[in-house]
Order: sequence, then structure tokens, then C-alpha cells
Amino acid sequence: MHLLAQVSKGFSALVFAMFAVAVQAQTPPPYGAPIGLDVAKKAAAAAIAEARKNNWGMAVVVTDGGGKIVYLERLDGTQYASVDVAIAKAQAAAGYRRPTKVWEDAVAGGRHAVLGLPGAIPIEGGLPVVIEGKLVGAIGVSGGTAAQDGQVAGAGVNALKP
Repeated sequence: MHLLAQVSKGFSALVFAMFAVAVQAQTPPPYGAPIGLDVAKKAAAAAIAEARKNNWGMAVVVTDGGGKIVYLERLDGTQYASVDVAIAKAQAAAGYRRPTKVWEDAVAGGRHAVLGLPGAIPIEGGLPVVIEGKLVGAIGVSGGTAAQDGQVAGAGVNALKP
């Protein structure tokens, strides 16, 4: 039985290593100066407008590149837990410098080792905010389906494009 446990551990480590190599192949943007309040509010305003347009109760959080909250807004009637989920999505997107949908797709594809990564939230709705090729922050959205959260977060990020 001891040999079986070692083989299982070795296999798990191999799967995790293969996933890590695949993720590293996509070079994330370098960190830049932290997002300012005015830019964070602009992203959040566009996200909130998208949520309202679709009549979705959402929480929207914008963090700096270190995952610290710069701006947070929760529409009336949004479930309270969505605030914590939106924060976690933004922190994951900032910390790993990639959309949280990457982790959702990995888990859906059977790569459950992702669930062991600290702070990796495998649910769409967290996006890095990249300005002039540098990650300056992230936006996290929660309150709807994963696809709805992603759509609203995307509206926030798109509002910052030139």
C-alpha cells in the first residue's frame, strides 16, 4: 500500500507540474504602477452600467496589482456573499495575472490540481486590468452566473481601452 501511495503522490505532482508549465507558457504581463482611484471608478462604472442594463444584481471590486481593494460597489439587492466572491476573483486575477476563467476551464478540463493553488478561484468573473502592457490592477464581479460575471467584468476592462 505504501508503494501505491508514493505512485499516487508522484502522479499528482506530475499532473500539477504539467499544468504549471502550460500556464507559464502564456507569459503574463509585468506589474506596473497601481491603478488610481479615478481609473478604478471608470472601470467599475462601466461594469455597473452593464449589470444594470441587464437587470443583474452584482458586486464589483477593483483592486490594485497586489490585490488590495481600490474601489467596491454593490448594487442594491445583491446577495451579501457576492462581495466576498468578487474580492476573491479580483485578488486571484491580480495575483496570478490572468483571468479566473483560466482556472474554471482547467477544472472543467479535468485538471483538478488547480484547486490546490492558494487563492485560485475557478469561476469566471475576475480579470486583470492591463494598461500600456502592464498589470495595474484587477476587476472582480459576482452576483450572476459565471458567464454574466465575466460579461460585466469585461465591460469594466473594455472601458479602459484607448
